[in-house]
Amino acid sequence: MTLTVEASNLSLNDVHRLLKLQEQPIGSFTDYLTLQPLTEIEQQDLLRIRNDFKRYLAAGKVSEGLVKFLTLAPLMRLAGFYDVLIRLTMEDVIAISIEDEDTNIKGRMDILAINNAQAITMPPFWVLVIETKNSLADVLQGLPQLLTYAYKSLEQQQSVWGLITNGLRYQYVYLRQSTPPTYQLMPLLNLNESPDAIELFQVLKAICQLPEFQSSGIGFLV
Repeated sequence: MTLTVEASNLSLNDVHRLLKLQEQPIGSFTDYLTLQPLTEIEQQDLLRIRNDFKRYLAAGKVSEGLVKFLTLAPLMRLAGFYDVLIRLTMEDVIAISIEDEDTNIKGRMDILAINNAQAITMPPFWVLVIETKNSLADVLQGLPQLLTYAYKSLEQQQSVWGLITNGLRYQYVYLRQSTPPTYQLMPLLNLNESPDAIELFQVLKAICQLPEFQSSGIGFLV
């Protein structure tokens, strides 16, 4: 009998066991990305995003929905993700079959963004998976879900970036297809600390500008 489980109910140990994912030592962004200095306009917009979120955070708990609205949406627009070649869909369902365990994993992703041209002829290449939590949650609570969703993309590509955020803290993760597949946590970044805020935006922009994304019609997942 096949057991169906929700991705949101998996522990990190469950993910390691079911997906055979192995954690690697903490990595460096510059091992994989070229980070560019911010323009004056980008610095001003980033400060505005920080101040907007800080004001809401001072009033109390910020919900997952508001985290997306106040931080992710403007950050992604500023980083260039609202490109005309990209199409967004909402509430996409993901399913993973683990034959050795007679287990199906199901989950529902917030937003799926794909390249319009590529989606017609082939599966989209995922560049970024984002999992959001409310402002009071530890970002690593979202790691099992993030890894599960991102793992699905490794069926058709060699690597994918992930991001978990509660609006204040941002945890990037890099997954690679190997035997066994691996994931690597990057340094934890804080939106309210200027150097961290700059770096988290630089990373987001660098992911959007990956050569393979720009040249071959690649999509991204959030």
